[in-house]
Amino acid sequence: MAVIEVSDLTKSYSGQTVLDGVSFSVEEGEIFGILGPNGAGKTTAVECVEGLRRPDGGSIRVLGLEPGKDGKALRQQIGVQLQHTQLPDTIKVWEALDLYASFYDAPRDWRELVRQWGLTDKRDARFGKLSGGQKQRLFIALALIGNPRVAFLDELTTGLDPQARRATWELIKQVRAEGVTVVLVSHFMDEVEELCDRVAVFDRGGIVALDTPAGLIQGVDAEHRMRFTLMTEADPKALLGGLPGVSGVVRDGQRVVVTGKGDFATAVTAQLARHHVLVTELRIDTRTLDDAFVALTGRSFE
Repeated sequence: MAVIEVSDLTKSYSGQTVLDGVSFSVEEGEIFGILGPNGAGKTTAVECVEGLRRPDGGSIRVLGLEPGKDGKALRQQIGVQLQHTQLPDTIKVWEALDLYASFYDAPRDWRELVRQWGLTDKRDARFGKLSGGQKQRLFIALALIGNPRVAFLDELTTGLDPQARRATWELIKQVRAEGVTVVLVSHFMDEVEELCDRVAVFDRGGIVALDTPAGLIQGVDAEHRMRFTLMTEADPKALLGGLPGVSGVVRDGQRVVVTGKGDFATAVTAQLARHHVLVTELRIDTRTLDDAFVALTGRSFE
């Protein structure tokens, strides 16, 4: 069942189009990723869905409600962690949670969230004294204080070190395990690939692809490489250059790099076996979401 339905969403600022006919839906219980470089329109789209911005055109329904008309009722059922979130440095962890709980008709017990998100030792700590990872745990707790059915998490791990990022990923998985639908906005490929059931790739104000992370990778005809070291003498260019899918063969001493598309690696290994060419250190560079994005948009992330 779709808990979010967006159709033909448009938004412009000072004559510049930011969203141009964006459509997508989010199913109940999934982690839905919105991926794209800075300026792609992803945050604007999510803020329209949350009811924080008014779109110029199109329709939005969240949990059967229209954000523009039913904002008060909607805010009781969603949790939001904004891209740029900040609290006063002097506010204590428990004070922030207690304050946010007062905004909802049926909030969760903030003491339970303090325990759940590993903030017990920081309950009386002031916000300005928290580490980056501790602040992110607090932001997640604040987004969940109202018992939301849908949580929007925007650029949650920006600025965190690798260990803190991965710890935050586990927290997001826990949120979904509790039955909350998650909309995750990110520009990190590895984050989306690790967490999301489906992902919408934004670029220049539109969605250029929408699929599972694996589906996006498999569906793009991007070049990739296989590498190996020759153990017997051979002419790899003559042997492999004409095979289906092979676009290039480069030799540097005994090291060989073969570039191609599709299932070219199978053809290469079969050809090597037929001609009794022994190799070692064979490695196939798998395609990634970054490869998919470049193939879909013609540019790398900015």
